[in-house]
Amino acid sequence: MDKQIIPAFDTEVIQETNQNYPGDLAQKKQVMDNTTLFLDHSIETEITDVTDNLSNADFLQGIFGPCLDTSPPLVVSFAGNPTKAKASAWNATPLQPDTQLPADRNNYFALATFHREESGKINRQKKNFSALHAIMLDDIGGKVDAERITLPPSWRIETSQGNYQFGFILAEPLTDGQQADRLMHAVIAADLCDPGAGGPQSRLARLPVAINGKHTPPFNCSLDEWAPDRRYTVQEIIDGLALDMQSAGRPNKEKAGNAHHQDNDGGDDVLIPKPDENPVITALRSRNLYKAPLGSGKHDITCPWVSEHTGGTDDRTAYFEPSGTWSVGGFKCLHSHGSLYRLRDLLQHLNVSTASARMKATIRLIPGEIHRIVDAAERLLACTGRHYQRGGLIVTVTTDPGTRETRVQDVSASALVRALAGVAIWQRFDARANDWTSCDPQTRHAVILFDSSDYPHLPVLNGLTRQPYLRPDGSLCSEAGFDAPTGMFGVFNTRDFDVPVAPTRQQAVDALAVLDDLLNEFVFAAKSDRSAALSAMLTAVVRPSLPHAPMFHLRAPQISSGKTYLCELITAFATPQYSTPSTFPADDEECRKLLLAELLRAPAVIVFDNLTGDLVPHKSLCTALTSEYMTGRILGVSKTATVNTRALFLSSGNNVGPVSDMTRRCVTINLDPGCETPAARTFMRPDLLREVLANRGRYVSAALTIIRAWIVAECPKTECKPLATYSTWTDYCRQTLLWLTQADPASSVFAGMADDPDRETLGRLLVALHGQFGNAPVMVRDIARRVQDGGPNAEELREVVVDIAGDRDGINRRRLGWWIKRHAGRIVDDKKLVKVTGYKNADTWRIESVISVSAVSSSPKPETVVDTDCEEF
Repeated sequence: MDKQIIPAFDTEVIQETNQNYPGDLAQKKQVMDNTTLFLDHSIETEITDVTDNLSNADFLQGIFGPCLDTSPPLVVSFAGNPTKAKASAWNATPLQPDTQLPADRNNYFALATFHREESGKINRQKKNFSALHAIMLDDIGGKVDAERITLPPSWRIETSQGNYQFGFILAEPLTDGQQADRLMHAVIAADLCDPGAGGPQSRLARLPVAINGKHTPPFNCSLDEWAPDRRYTVQEIIDGLALDMQSAGRPNKEKAGNAHHQDNDGGDDVLIPKPDENPVITALRSRNLYKAPLGSGKHDITCPWVSEHTGGTDDRTAYFEPSGTWSVGGFKCLHSHGSLYRLRDLLQHLNVSTASARMKATIRLIPGEIHRIVDAAERLLACTGRHYQRGGLIVTVTTDPGTRETRVQDVSASALVRALAGVAIWQRFDARANDWTSCDPQTRHAVILFDSSDYPHLPVLNGLTRQPYLRPDGSLCSEAGFDAPTGMFGVFNTRDFDVPVAPTRQQAVDALAVLDDLLNEFVFAAKSDRSAALSAMLTAVVRPSLPHAPMFHLRAPQISSGKTYLCELITAFATPQYSTPSTFPADDEECRKLLLAELLRAPAVIVFDNLTGDLVPHKSLCTALTSEYMTGRILGVSKTATVNTRALFLSSGNNVGPVSDMTRRCVTINLDPGCETPAARTFMRPDLLREVLANRGRYVSAALTIIRAWIVAECPKTECKPLATYSTWTDYCRQTLLWLTQADPASSVFAGMADDPDRETLGRLLVALHGQFGNAPVMVRDIARRVQDGGPNAEELREVVVDIAGDRDGINRRRLGWWIKRHAGRIVDDKKLVKVTGYKNADTWRIESVISVSAVSSSPKPETVVDTDCEEF
């Protein structure tokens, strides 16, 4: 047998299975570990090797047993993504000996069996309900915390990474359809599965030999635990899962009077705030049963049935406040009668209603008050500390259970209904009962809140940071969680980072040596390229604190030069997760959609790997690199979102780089291994990336130490060329390195602007036009005619015009005119093209000479010098 560690339960530890105690739940519960109630722990369960070879037929035989012959279970099998499957794909068929359930399909079975109709067919309809044989809990480990499940399951199937289905086989099939409905509704009310799980006749569970087609590639389901002899009576399931059958199902609505027996006197009749003090704790204190708080919502109390304890000892009893795991709260006594008393019994003893014990506010659905209802809902969402607004959308911070990546997730209208159900008790007035009764949040209220243009109560989430970050005043924020002044949400462990409060220059030098040592495995073309790599590391660390930052492009003359690896190394300074590179978009529309979708999630890094063409200046990408925000319509949502652009942009490619407007927005890091076959090189630290990720706190702290030391030294400035838009980045990620006597990391930006092909072409055109026309006004057709007719010294003009607008029919005048408009006013070698107004109907241009100035004066425009011998027309 193999042993597997599964999450333990805070309230009880069960070591032995129902195979040892098949009939008596009380005996099962008494088999407990001596682990103290108030410590987190794990338990071991023995799982046989049969789970690896169990077929679907054997699995169903273990659940349904003899019923397979008289009332065969219904199964469903189809390929593809279940969310996109046609309705007909969900048609169930009775299991027969020759039924095919291929392992590469989505395979399901009905938890209930059904009577045959007169025609002999078996249809999954309520009128044909025969018996419920098992119940199933879904999304355990994902939406439902595993610690919430207080009974060992009969089976456990992993249906996606970190998500499980737990099944509980009934000792005797439940033939009462109404009771089966109520049981399922109680499971839903306990937040143990989605509302769609209601109704035994419609509930399907996954088979162990199957795939989950919702994922790409499909996830292979895995039976992790199989104990068909572990069966429960209905009452054992109710007690074991702490289900509240009184408020479950539609027949018995809980009256609001139990929770709020009088109106909110003088207050809001729509929103009734939650009690200032927990009524359970108040009642315990009034009966002298309360002892002391234990932290994390746990309280040491005297058991109300202490007289039944052996020797009357007053210990090992606790009350748990409501939480995401326990919606109503919890009660546990570790003495021998502990399995007989649940929270329900404690509440009855204290005369506290279930609604009051939930410690939730109440929203009443009063006709004509929809605006106040929606406002109350938003206020309660804001109080949870789990919901925010970002770019005009309601969002939450979530962690993918598979990749462990933390991201910002927008909340859909349907998901908002579920969120609202968790923050309040919703009530509507029942005229027949003449009282307020509990109900679900209404979809229309959720939709109105979702479609709102502004959210006055939800805090603004500007982004995520995976390490301590700099506030606008240069101070370091090392606390994780949401920081209201900056709107940043820290997702990190503070103890992993160690940054001196006031670091000295020597500490900055030592920190720089730590970072520089990481680059010894790479061969840079120049010292400025190595400095640019160091600057990229600093930028990755402080990017959440920078309103703007340039892109970093890694270029090499051939493959296997280390471009992608250096990208991954830089990424490790921004996030502990591996990046997922994207393909560089082909056009601006594709670029806009990609950037909006990515930036809405607040990623640390956006990587375009292995470019096959130059880094062209898509308008959306240029905006993302020079503006703090960008706006656009989100796919699938009829809303326009404004997203923060604080992500690090990286790209790489062989012999390609930024062109045109991208040259000033991109720092290029040139690698040159200087050998014929770079892939054959050997390295001193082949596991460098893994080493950095394992000690990420040390390296990130080194980067922050450098920047903080520069700030503490009162921000000494080294003379260098200014880089428009990126002043804050220049301070933190350029001046810091210049202060430590490193080469200018932005050298490639100025070299790129000087080597820009568009700049070179424009310079040639300006010289050629000036040589042919001087400063006289000229139209596009005049230029084309001069090229076609030729003439003295017209060869250079012909070559450059053909490069710009040549086609098989000669010179494309429209293309030439567009190109001139596109570059009008740009100064190259002290010349520029300007449009002459009021001269002719067609656009007319002329060359002007200018005196370029580098410092900004009272007049932002460079001085224009027009030749005195220019003839005016």
